[in-house]
Amino acid sequence: MSGPILIFDSGVGGLSVIAPLRRRLPDAALVYACDNAMMPYGTRPDEWLVKRILSVCSAAVAASGCKVLVVACNTASTLALDVLRDCLAVPVVGTVPAIKPAAESSQSRHIGLLATSATVSRPYTDRLIRDFAADCRVTRVAADALVGQAERLLAGETPDRCIIRDATSPLWAVGDLDTVVLGCTHFPLLSAYIAEAAPRGVRLVDSGEAIARRTAQVIRRPAPRGGCDRSFATALDARLSRALEAFGFDAPQLLPLD
Repeated sequence: MSGPILIFDSGVGGLSVIAPLRRRLPDAALVYACDNAMMPYGTRPDEWLVKRILSVCSAAVAASGCKVLVVACNTASTLALDVLRDCLAVPVVGTVPAIKPAAESSQSRHIGLLATSATVSRPYTDRLIRDFAADCRVTRVAADALVGQAERLLAGETPDRCIIRDATSPLWAVGDLDTVVLGCTHFPLLSAYIAEAAPRGVRLVDSGEAIARRTAQVIRRPAPRGGCDRSFATALDARLSRALEAFGFDAPQLLPLD
């Protein structure tokens, strides 16, 4: 039996994986769900987050009838993937910082990791660096302020270039850094602004294509797309509706939580 692909994030960051998914699975029905009532996730306590992520994802899986869940959120993935896979009856595709491709492409062997506070300090991130970038210098920068700027952009507002410049400035302190991992799904939405803030050319790497490739491997018969795709949110907001509409989704329905 076929079903749609469910994409989950705390806010609109997961929309950055929609284009790669549609390129690889152009006829698949998608459903987007976000926990915008509790955004941002990156600064919240781990124990609280695990419970909240499981609650919201369980409700979204039930409401959507999906056949695969894509956790398009680095914070949620590095913290709650095992719990979600243990508790849900559908396959779960996670998002992790693109450390491996960044290390493979870096000529200077100095890469940057731009992510939320939670992802930057997560043991999972330590393991990725140890396993795939042991011969690289990795400059980690927590840039929680960029989440709000990405949300502003998709709400039709102009991001604050000063905030983006200040948040990314630690990456440019050493001249040989040549590759930056965008370790939050919100950040690819700001790629042009991040590149503009850089004093020199750097390669920006994200996980969108890897997520789409893995999703296509997991789901064999996605439900066919018919018109606009559906969406759910934990709080209704006109700006969120506009952002989702721009990506081909209907206005969000309120997600029922216990």
